[in-house]
Amino acid sequence: MNRVLIVEDEERLAGLLQDFLRQAGFQTHWLDDGGAVLPWVAANTPDAIILDLMLPNVDGLSICREIRRHSDVPILITTARVEEIDRLLGLELGADDYICKPYSMRETVARIKAVLRRRTPGLPAIDTPLQFEDEKLRATLKGQVLGLTQIEYQLLRLMAQSPGRIFSRDALMDKIYHDNRVVADRTVDSHVKKLRRKMAEGEAAHEYIQSVYGVGYKFEPPEG
Repeated sequence: MNRVLIVEDEERLAGLLQDFLRQAGFQTHWLDDGGAVLPWVAANTPDAIILDLMLPNVDGLSICREIRRHSDVPILITTARVEEIDRLLGLELGADDYICKPYSMRETVARIKAVLRRRTPGLPAIDTPLQFEDEKLRATLKGQVLGLTQIEYQLLRLMAQSPGRIFSRDALMDKIYHDNRVVADRTVDSHVKKLRRKMAEGEAAHEYIQSVYGVGYKFEPPEG
């Protein structure tokens, strides 16, 4: 049974989160003081951490930075601060994902499951009706060929390999354009827009490529 450390100074919120995680089959431990986190993590082995940014004594970004010096435990940052720099800084420091307050408990549980799936060998892979044929640069969704350009194919393939991972526009450009050309942010946005339209023709009920405000995009397969 996976154990999740919840670092949150709002008692009611932490209690609700514990209830939902336990119902989903997780063990939980709760800390409400940033100063207590590093000693606890050093003495224990959590499988994932839900970490608020605004904490008494030691802030969440400092905690994330210190944990990353010796551990790759999955970290999901939660925050009520919506400034882009906080989001980017949190991810650059090694957080696996973030979620903004107020947030859905079910979504948070799903995010935890996603980061554990990405980090833990042996967990069942997410099954999607999306298939790739690299030698033909061909992607099919529910058996329907999407008819992607080379860039669109590479973009979709990259994100689909890491479901739930947030890719900044810069990261996508660096991975897709290997010749170091200068590409504007709106070029990536244009590719994503066309890719979404083609995928919607195969399955309009689910949006696989989702926008992450102020950061970039992520691939989310349908649940179930």
